[in-house]
Amino acid sequence: MAIAENPGSALRSLQEAEDSLRKLSRAVEQSADLVVITDRSGIIEYVNPAFERLTGYSREEVIGRNPRILKSGQQSSELYRDLWETILSGNVFRGVLVNQKKNGEIFYLEKTITPVRDAEGRITHFISNDRDITERRRLEAQLLQAQKMDAIGKLAGGVAHDFNNLLMVISAYAELMLDALAAEDPLRHNLQEILTASRRAADLTRQLLAFSRKQMQSLQLLDLNFVIQDISKMLPRLIGEDIQLVVVPGPDLGSVRADPVQIEQVVMNLAANARDAMPGGGRLIIETARVHLDEAYVQHHSIVPPGDYVLLSVTDSGQGIAPEHIAHIFEPFYTTKQEGKGTGLGLATVYGIVKQSGGFIWVYSELGLGTTFKIYLPSIHRRTSITPACKTAEISPRGCETILLVEDEAAVRQSTREFLNLSGYTVLEAANGEDALHIAREYLGPIHLMVTDVVMPHLGGAQLAEQLAAERPQMKVLFVSGYAESTILRHGVIDVSTRFLQKPFGLKTLASKIREVLGAQASSAAAG
Repeated sequence: MAIAENPGSALRSLQEAEDSLRKLSRAVEQSADLVVITDRSGIIEYVNPAFERLTGYSREEVIGRNPRILKSGQQSSELYRDLWETILSGNVFRGVLVNQKKNGEIFYLEKTITPVRDAEGRITHFISNDRDITERRRLEAQLLQAQKMDAIGKLAGGVAHDFNNLLMVISAYAELMLDALAAEDPLRHNLQEILTASRRAADLTRQLLAFSRKQMQSLQLLDLNFVIQDISKMLPRLIGEDIQLVVVPGPDLGSVRADPVQIEQVVMNLAANARDAMPGGGRLIIETARVHLDEAYVQHHSIVPPGDYVLLSVTDSGQGIAPEHIAHIFEPFYTTKQEGKGTGLGLATVYGIVKQSGGFIWVYSELGLGTTFKIYLPSIHRRTSITPACKTAEISPRGCETILLVEDEAAVRQSTREFLNLSGYTVLEAANGEDALHIAREYLGPIHLMVTDVVMPHLGGAQLAEQLAAERPQMKVLFVSGYAESTILRHGVIDVSTRFLQKPFGLKTLASKIREVLGAQASSAAAG
């Protein structure tokens, strides 16, 4: 009986072995990962369909060839030497390789190469299991770029804040000295040069604030087509006659919540860059469209949430941007222009404004074929038009009211106090918010206006104004700052459009703003 059972048992074992081989073959053939088998010298004997789909090479094209056909030239010879030393010594190699498809496209593989031994333990083959991580690497690069830009932005915002206070002192004392000199005094020219230089420096700090997203915004519901229509009237003078301007407004855009002045900054900066990229003339196209970004788009742009957006696209037919510059173009002070031809803050400003407005920006460029900037701003489901700002008549910058001046920078406070005293005001000085509370409660007379910095230690300007509002309801407030926290804006305490001055500002500007705020008080009283 035992002899009779042996043939059947052997047959079953053979069938089971063949079934296992078929399962193994199907698993390898249908695997999403690449499987490559080579002999000991590296000659390819087998590739699975996943290899063919990713690389573009057919099985017939690679059998009998070496995997070096996939080399991209982007990795050192040391890596390949280490790979061969590892697997020839019988160990498993693990690493990331940058390879090249048949069409020249670069891709990244997470590679594991395992030696295959025969019954005597000799290495006869190598099997390579490769996972395509190109998309993962791209998403990681996007995240790292976003984190880097945020870090640079925080640094830029801090630097701008400190510089604004220094510039306030320089420009304020230059103005005070200028007012004290006779019209024919030769020193007036020197002071004018100081003021000119300080204003240029102020422009740089404003751009840094825009990049770091610390610029105060006057947010409105805008129809982007109306904004672009107004800006396009100014653009021909900026870009020159040899560049054709084409504006293509999209239908039924809806609205975006943004600052119209900042949108103008964005378009003007992009247009200026396009002009510089087309020294021999060309074409500048500005388009708008209403778009819906779905999950398929988000998979390739991981930091963008799906939803409805208004697209602003700016395209030029210029020289294009080299690939090595693309990753850096939004960084402050990074420029490819000749020395003295640019500050490197134009695109940094654009980036900061777009991000502060809750949007996203992408750039597409090829050398010799031009560049396209695509800006996506969240769509607000409500149509509106821009209400033009009312123009107020000039009012005398002098006055006789009492002003509570709250400023934690002593040099800024001192120069501002001197100017306000010379302008006829009674000035109460406070070094911080707590000091201001004490002075306001001790002072028996009326305080017509409080001029306060926004960001101060212990008690900020917004919180100070809230606490004094009940005690002195007739007192107006003018906020000033070289740096403003976005959280204060969300609290709705600061009226950016009428009650705020961005440092650094000229003393004459301060005087006019004071009269504007106090004039609004007088108008309200008269109306009542």
